[in-house]
Amino acid sequence: MLKRLAIAAAILGSLPAVALAHGPSRQKVTESVEINAPAAKVWAVVGNFQDMSWVPVVAKTEGKGGNKPATNEATNDGATRTLTLKDGGVINEMLDDYDAKEMTYAYEITKVDVKVLPVNDYSSHITVTADGDNKSTLEWKGAFYRGYMNNDPPANLNDEAAKKAVSDLYKSTLAAVKAKIEGGK
Repeated sequence: MLKRLAIAAAILGSLPAVALAHGPSRQKVTESVEINAPAAKVWAVVGNFQDMSWVPVVAKTEGKGGNKPATNEATNDGATRTLTLKDGGVINEMLDDYDAKEMTYAYEITKVDVKVLPVNDYSSHITVTADGDNKSTLEWKGAFYRGYMNNDPPANLNDEAAKKAVSDLYKSTLAAVKAKIEGGK
């Protein structure tokens, strides 16, 4: 009996060390902007999965499948796109869900170099919500893991770097969309 208690004490004593070595946790970023325009006008700018011209860092979008969500992730049978950034970086994405009536879609990154965007397992939702007849809210939210999946990440691939990169992208893009739509009246 004493031997069992000693073993149990040894196991319990090691638990805090195990808990500290769990690796990264999922990070989340949500940004939104109010736009002085009807929701349909905002959706017309952001609602086509195959057109990312509204994102200032994107130089070119190439894709297939229109706005058809994937029904089988293993075979990528839905819409996909490849974004070429102005700095030469490349991001591959797949559409997971699309609802034009509700003005929302969800997608995920299927391939990206952490030097381009310091994240792993990134998924995102874009939603336009009407706020009366002539105002709307554009919301962009994402969930992801940091660029370095092991413990003790370098500063450029840690949780803070990942959150900052995504948040900065969302904020600058939402501001650009607002300026484009409100300036185009």
